[in-house]
Amino acid sequence: MKNMKNKKCGSAAEDLVDTCIAPRREKTRALFGSVKVGERGQIVIPKEARELFGIEPGDILLVLGDVERGIALVKADTIQEFAKKILETTRNPEK
Repeated sequence: MKNMKNKKCGSAAEDLVDTCIAPRREKTRALFGSVKVGERGQIVIPKEARELFGIEPGDILLVLGDVERGIALVKADTIQEFAKKILETTRNPEK
């Protein structure tokens, strides 16, 4: 596991995701069960997943998709923070 205390966010563009946005922990994958798609296309995100990822009522989630890898739900504020870090890195590449 990486030592996050000694890492500076934005130190290198390729490390941006691992160090700032989505640092990996020992257990990075989980199966939360299955969900059923309702008539209106709705699903219920399991409680354990909501708690783990800090999803609260009213949060905005982006639905991303890749034909080969599937669908991903990402909190919009996470993507917004990611975009800010990218802009900071491109403006100040020395950091």
